[in-house]
Amino acid sequence: MRLGTPLSPSATRVMLLGAGELGKEVVIALQRLGVEVIAVDRYANAPGHQVAHRSHVIQMSDAQALRALVEAEQPHVIVPEIEAIATEELLAIEAAGLATVIPTARAANLTMNREGIRRLAAETLGLPTSPYVFASSLAEMTAAAEHIGLPVIVKPVMSSSGKGQSRVDTLTGLAAAWQDAAAGGRIDKGRVIVEGVIDFDYEITLLTVRAKNAAGSIDTHFCAPIGHVQVRGDYVESWQPQAMSDTALTRAQDIAAAVTGNLGGLGLFGVELFVKGDSVWFSEVSPRPHDTGMVTMATQRQNEFELHARAILGLPVDVSLREPGASAVIYGAVDASGIVFEGVAAALQTPGTDLRLFGKPVSFERRRMGVALATAATTDDARTLAKSVASTVKPVTP
Repeated sequence: MRLGTPLSPSATRVMLLGAGELGKEVVIALQRLGVEVIAVDRYANAPGHQVAHRSHVIQMSDAQALRALVEAEQPHVIVPEIEAIATEELLAIEAAGLATVIPTARAANLTMNREGIRRLAAETLGLPTSPYVFASSLAEMTAAAEHIGLPVIVKPVMSSSGKGQSRVDTLTGLAAAWQDAAAGGRIDKGRVIVEGVIDFDYEITLLTVRAKNAAGSIDTHFCAPIGHVQVRGDYVESWQPQAMSDTALTRAQDIAAAVTGNLGGLGLFGVELFVKGDSVWFSEVSPRPHDTGMVTMATQRQNEFELHARAILGLPVDVSLREPGASAVIYGAVDASGIVFEGVAAALQTPGTDLRLFGKPVSFERRRMGVALATAATTDDARTLAKSVASTVKPVTP
C-alpha cells in the first residue's frame, strides 16, 4: 500500500468503527503516518472523534446505516474497534470489494461473538480452554451450570470490558446472572456462555502482530506478555513483562499463533490466556488493541496502537520492550457530563510516570476516564507508581 496525502485525491483513507480511548490512540498513530481517518461511534464527541479528520455517529449494528456510510466515505480500509457491529454486513462489504476489513471480515465476524471464537479455538483448532456450554434461556443456563459444576462464569456472547459478566457460586444466583448478561451485552443476543472456573496462577494478554516482511509475506510477532488484574472481567491494572516459564511462554505463543493464523489478515490481536505453572489455556482474542495493552505506551518501542497502524498499512513492526512498566485505570468516580480533573500536576511529580485522560464527554462512577502509566526497574515498583498516580487524579464535577 502506498501512503497518500490526507484530504487530497491521493489520500489513504481508514475508517475506524468504534472511537473510544483505544480507537483514539489508533487514530493518532495512523495520522502520524499521513493517513486520512474517519472515526465512527454510537455517540457524539467520542475520544476518537476529537482527533480524526471526520467523524460520524451511527448505530454500527445497523447494517443499512453501516453500508450507506461506507459507500459515502469510500474508505480503503475498515478497522473494527468494538463488538457492536453488523459483522455480516462487513462480510458483504469485503466481498463486494468496497474496502479491506482488518484483519479480515471473517475474523471480525467470528471474534465479535464469543460463540464463534470459542468454537473455533476449542472445536476446530483443539486448543485447551475452560469447560463451557452455550445457553439461550435460564433453564439451559441452569442445566449448563449443573453439568459443568459450580462455580461458573456467565458472559453474554457479545460484550466488552467485562460488561454483563458474573461469577455464580450457587444455583440461586443464576437468574441474576442471566439478567446481568442481557443488560450488559453490546447487543442482547439472548445467549450466554457458561464457563467452568479454571484454577490458574495468573492471566496474561499476549499481544500478537501479523505484519508483512520485506518479501511481502506475513510474519507473526509477539510482544512481551502482559499481566493484569481484572474485577468482574474489567481490567483495572496491567504490567509488562509478566514473568513466566519458558515452557509456558512457548505454549502461549503457539496458541496465539494458531488462533491468529486461522483468523488471518494483518494487524494486532490481543490474545487472553490463563496460566498455571507450565500449563496454558486459551480464553479470548480481540482482533485489535487491548485495554490491558495500554501499558505499552510506556514500555515498548512501538506501542500496541503504533503496531496496529503499521501492520494495517503493510509496514515493518518492532515489538521490542524498552523497560518494565505498569498501567492503572482512572475511574470517573462521579456521574456527570464535562467533568474536570484535579491533582494532575501532583500526580506527575514523580519521574517515570505519565497519564492519558481520554476526553469522554460523560463520566460514570465506574467508567474508565483515563489511565496512569509508569516505568521502573521492576514491574512491582512500576505498579506501585502507576496506582499512586491513578489515585492522585481526582475526577470531580465542574
